Amino acid sequence: MLFRFSLYGFLKNQRYYDPFLILAFLEKGLSFFQIGILIGFREICTNVFEIPSGAVADLYGRRRAMIFSFCAYIASFATFALSESFAVLFMAMFFFGLGDAFRTGTHKAMIFDWLRMQDRLDEKTKVYGFTRSWSQMGSALSVLIAGALVFYRGNYTDIFWYSIIPYGVNIINFLGYPSQLDGGRQSEFSLKAVAKLLGKALKSAVYFPPLRRLVFEGMGFEGMYKASKDFLQPILKQTAIALPVLVALDDSKRSALLVAGVYFLLYFLSSFASRNSHRFSDWRGGEEGAAQLMWWIDLALFASLIPALWFGWLPSVIVLFVALAILQNIWRPVLISRFDAQSTPDMGATVLSIEAQAKSLATIIFAPLLGWLVDAFALFAPVEVAQFVPIGIVGTCIAIAILLAYHSKLEANPAFTPE
Repeated sequence: MLFRFSLYGFLKNQRYYDPFLILAFLEKGLSFFQIGILIGFREICTNVFEIPSGAVADLYGRRRAMIFSFCAYIASFATFALSESFAVLFMAMFFFGLGDAFRTGTHKAMIFDWLRMQDRLDEKTKVYGFTRSWSQMGSALSVLIAGALVFYRGNYTDIFWYSIIPYGVNIINFLGYPSQLDGGRQSEFSLKAVAKLLGKALKSAVYFPPLRRLVFEGMGFEGMYKASKDFLQPILKQTAIALPVLVALDDSKRSALLVAGVYFLLYFLSSFASRNSHRFSDWRGGEEGAAQLMWWIDLALFASLIPALWFGWLPSVIVLFVALAILQNIWRPVLISRFDAQSTPDMGATVLSIEAQAKSLATIIFAPLLGWLVDAFALFAPVEVAQFVPIGIVGTCIAIAILLAYHSKLEANPAFTPE
């Protein structure tokens, strides 16, 4: 099963459009604020369906939920490829958000269930980090393929069509998962059963302090990273244009080469970081010590972005964005392990869907805000890249707020079950 779990992540991350999505939107004439609105809308769609999807997966079959998710992704890719207007892009984002809602939390719950069956639950951080590392290796390969497609095809549309192929293969992969990983599903659909499990999980997140804390930590760390990470794309394009090499190539081809190179390195290092996140956790004496240190590193990286962006130190900016990606891939397995320690097996996918929904809610807020601030800063930035300074400012403020609010370690209480 480790092979199938890893294959899932490898194929899932064959998103050939991903390193060029912002550039594709800019090519269509969108502003950063409009891009932020689209990203926020996608997260709203994910948010609306997130927790119910987890409850449905727990009750009626996680494999079915995953297959439905990837069908929604395929519909999204086709719509992106065919879209010619801002309005149609909302439909593409709707399908994408729906796919995310039925995927996030569900597959992680399947991994943890398998570990329980194998009596290997103490390896959850290591195993999840291992499977996540293959996701990052998939991203590393996909960015090379995407770069080649953009370089030789000369447009961004084709990469959406090619993204459909690995997602179709992943649906076949799900059919080979054992039925035991579906969870204790019921044979007949019952809104009452979904509502009951949903209410139980929500009560945990609201009234149980450790879960509530983890929700806010996830919102701050994951939400901010998700809203800001793709701003690396226009920065790389500006860097590519400024480089005194390959001047015979047009801007899109020069950008394709630099984006592919930097993102390949980013994903390769992220894969290494994810696979070794358990070592970082062991070094810090457990997940809680690791999480606290990572918040301090997060603060240092975002604070360093402010002068680097303002003065246009492009190599430093790229290094800092890569460092944030590496940090996030150490953080993610640790966070998921902390959530699992505070939940119960019967609502594993539901609690993890609450975590994903909280992250989506944060992105709904941060993405349009960052887009608006970046557009506003462009009016008086001393250099072109300085318009992205708000990324550093907002990220620094979030890290400071979390460190002030949660300065003590979180004690695990896996036996907690809400009344």
